[in-house]
Order: sequence, then structure tokens, then C-alpha cells
Amino acid sequence: QDEYKPEKALSEEDLKNAVSVHHALASKATDYEKKPNVLKLKTADWRVLLFQAQSQEEMQTWINKINCVAAVFSAPPFPAAIGSQKKFSRPLLPATTTKLTQDEQLKSHEAKLKQISTELAEHRSYPPDKKLKGKEVDDYKLKDHYLEFE
Repeated sequence: QDEYKPEKALSEEDLKNAVSVHHALASKATDYEKKPNVLKLKTADWRVLLFQAQSQEEMQTWINKINCVAAVFSAPPFPAAIGSQKKFSRPLLPATTTKLTQDEQLKSHEAKLKQISTELAEHRSYPPDKKLKGKEVDDYKLKDHYLEFE
């Protein structure tokens, strides 16, 4: 609500409420119909934030700018942690500027999309036994949610 003043230092409250856009994705909130010109921001930690713009054009400008900044600050993920258990672990998403060129990053994203799509199809082809409950089912659901989100 307060107008932004670039010469004013950021307060602790400002920093606490900041949203990191690394590995985030902004898109039109097509599933939200209460208000017009709403964009959805999905963050790397799976939070979903909604923002309303004044117009369709402003909304699209915000989507484009957020996704551009997100791409710059989305270095390729580190491999997931490996442990002695068969438990699913999400890969670590570094919040650093990518060292890839735009072409390299596009190729990296295309390869990652292909890999994730294949992994999701394979994952869904082996659902847990209906008799199982607990950790195995939770783990399956967590991995499915992660792969679908990615």
C-alpha cells in the first residue's frame, strides 16, 4: 500500500515478507474467477500467491517480468540427496544466478521437461499396492505431486 521509495532502506519487515522467485512460475490464474486480471505465482517451495493487476496488459507484463527474473535466478537444480532409505527427496533448488546462456538454459529446461514427463509417466505406471498404507503411499503421493508440479 505504501509507495516504493528507492532511497529508503529495506526494513526487517520488508525482508521478512519478501518472496523469492528462483525456480518460480507466474501465470494467469485461470482457476480463479472472483476478480479480474489475477496472476498466480507458484514458488520453489510450492507456495501459491495470487496478485491482481489493474488491467490485462499489466497482468501480462508482470507475468513476463517475473518469469524473466525467475529464469535468470534459476540455476539448474542439484541432484536430490541420497540416503540408505528408498524415500523420495526433492532436488535442491539453488537461489543463484544461472551461468547458462539463454539458449543453453532453454535447452536445459526442454531436457528437464522431457526427463520429468518420462519420470512422471513411469512413476504413475507403478502405483503402490492398494493394500499398502502409511509411508509408502505418502512417499508415492509426494513424488507424484512433485513431478506434476515440475
